[in-house]
Amino acid sequence: MLQKCEGIVIRTTNYGENNKIVTLYTREFGKVGVMARGAKKPNSRLAAVTQLFTYGQFLFQSSSGLGGLQQGDMISSMRSIREDIFLTAHASYVVDLTDKVTEDKKSNPFLFELLLQTLKLLNEGYDMEILTFIYEMKMLNVQGLYPVLDKCANCGSTEGDFNFSIREGGLLCHRCFRMDPYRIKTSPGTVRLLRLFYLLDLSRLGNISVKPETKLELKKVISAYYDEYSGLYLKTRKFLDQMDSFRDQL
Repeated sequence: MLQKCEGIVIRTTNYGENNKIVTLYTREFGKVGVMARGAKKPNSRLAAVTQLFTYGQFLFQSSSGLGGLQQGDMISSMRSIREDIFLTAHASYVVDLTDKVTEDKKSNPFLFELLLQTLKLLNEGYDMEILTFIYEMKMLNVQGLYPVLDKCANCGSTEGDFNFSIREGGLLCHRCFRMDPYRIKTSPGTVRLLRLFYLLDLSRLGNISVKPETKLELKKVISAYYDEYSGLYLKTRKFLDQMDSFRDQL
């Protein structure tokens, strides 16, 4: 049966001499794997539309296993991402995270829109670190993870100074700091941004200016929380950390 969908290429794997296995994240069907025959040939009509990050309309023959990609019409190649190694690192992590935490053929239009908006904003030159932090925070719900960000995880207070406790799974107020001597020190600005990123509608994102020290705190909290609770160990995350470190040295 032929299926038409709006999708984003989130993974490609070479198969044989001329073929690719392409993983699409689609608005209609969620994550779908398709065989793109001949897509590695430079003159193939599927060559351009099966590049990583490409957003387009796809027609595929569905089956119980891998579908067969019949046709693709590009809407956006996300060219700016592809031409900048730092943007590529962030986008690669975003699509890899999407791939690892989603099930096959389980539709989630909200997540599709989140992924599309994130890649579009990366492509348009918005702050790549902030966009990645927002995406990571939004993806916690998809993984069934719910950090306590609106009150103290121990006493429930909404007033006071807060640090983040990995052990307690959220914020601790100053009255409960004794509960976790290894809590991560966070400024009021970092606490506000963690809450904002968790709840923010990405389509309403304006220009957010964040100080370097606040970005470091955000990265420390989000990375530590993922390490403790997600069970994910992504090569793209390691590559992204290396590229961010390299950029900081420039």
